[in-house]
Amino acid sequence: DIATFAAGCFWGVELEYQRVPGVIATTVGYVQGRVERPTYEEVSAARTGHTEAVQLIYDPGVVSYLDLCEIFWNRLGDSAVKYQQVGNDRGPQYRSGIYTTTPSQLKTAKESLVSRQSKLKKPIQTEVEQMRGVFWPAEEYHQQ
Repeated sequence: DIATFAAGCFWGVELEYQRVPGVIATTVGYVQGRVERPTYEEVSAARTGHTEAVQLIYDPGVVSYLDLCEIFWNRLGDSAVKYQQVGNDRGPQYRSGIYTTTPSQLKTAKESLVSRQSKLKKPIQTEVEQMRGVFWPAEEYHQQ
């Protein structure tokens, strides 16, 4: 299966998932924007509407989608309640999100959001929604 998460700069998120048993491959790139084939320069200048993300291929027989969501929330930490900010990364290109590809993933992701919200005092600002359009892989020099 395929899962897509955004939690600030894509490198830290990618490394987190590369260490998870059952994650077969990772690719960093851009999602939820309005421009075809965005470049890093365009995305980092906040001109395309995209956010930096990692897309992974995983074996659901080894790791569940819910487990991947929990890893995301743990990685995101307190940044979940910050609007368009993860750590020191600020701007729409660093907003956090879980971008789903199936109705089942969306249901699980929303349930994970409700569970995480119960542990926080401020409202979560993380997007949890169906992926719009295409996941555009980042340039080769950003991969891995």
